[in-house]
Amino acid sequence: MRALAFAFLFALALAAPEEAAREAVSRWLRGELSPKLEDLLKAPPEEASRLLERFALFPPPPEGLAVNLESPRVEESRVSFPAALGEEVGEVVVVLEGERVARVYFRPQGLGVPPYLLTPGAGLGFLLFSLFWTLLLLRPSPFRAWLLEALSLVRAQRGLYLLTNLLLYGLFALGVLLAYAVPELARAVQVLFGGALEALGLKEAVDKGVLVLAGVIFYWNFSQGLFLTGLFPALLLGLPVLLLNALRYFAFGFALSPALLGSAFLFHLPTLLLELQAYILVTFGGLVLLARVAGGKGYREGLRGLLLAFYLGALFLLAAAWYEAWEVVFLL
Repeated sequence: MRALAFAFLFALALAAPEEAAREAVSRWLRGELSPKLEDLLKAPPEEASRLLERFALFPPPPEGLAVNLESPRVEESRVSFPAALGEEVGEVVVVLEGERVARVYFRPQGLGVPPYLLTPGAGLGFLLFSLFWTLLLLRPSPFRAWLLEALSLVRAQRGLYLLTNLLLYGLFALGVLLAYAVPELARAVQVLFGGALEALGLKEAVDKGVLVLAGVIFYWNFSQGLFLTGLFPALLLGLPVLLLNALRYFAFGFALSPALLGSAFLFHLPTLLLELQAYILVTFGGLVLLARVAGGKGYREGLRGLLLAFYLGALFLLAAAWYEAWEVVFLL
């Protein structure tokens, strides 16, 4: 059965992209490309890694999904078909890599990067925004004052800051080391992460150039990483964001270990250090909030510390976005 599936995917590549994608979606909807969850849970470790990777590439279609196979939209290596899940509209995307169908998934409308961020104008706007923010940091301004106050907070709470770094970077290192023991499973988790990025549309920005890619990276890391899953849980006295980032850092280390990336890990290391430091800072800010409330200084005083750490974290994400965009376009 497995050999037949691979033979089928290879044969599809010999057809026109629309026909190959249409046939792949038909097979996907019939459940012929996706592994069953129960098989994944029952499989031995070696087989589980392979099934998890295939599960990431061909996630099972949602029950009740309706796809219009007569209206394909071809964009380079992607073919999309309009789809609906009840009242929720979206598209089924087929990713072609050379001579094979590499991925099939459903993307609801509104999930991922707003289309306007993928335009040249948005990239130029992000460049001007970055330059203007940098200028404000170099001259007397509220933005410079907030930066200096945030740095003073880090110095004043040096012990808590170092402890947060030690814990989270330590969990990242633990994940890195574990990947050497089970590289097949780590590779499957890496593919799972890649599938999520593909579904969100982040990979589409890679072909748009450094300016657009940097803007998209900053938008996603700031809105989803630093704000939604950083600041919000940190407002609940710090502990939720600490637990969330503990899991996040271990998973990042596991999926981005040199065991998988090889020498490319060295090029990606500055990105990891900058981005992870941003999330460490918002975690540190949440713990400052907890410490000040527990110490009787009140929630408002602690909140100011959290917001200062959040602001400093945003600056780290800005630097990380520019480096990562340059890295992806020119180094990888």
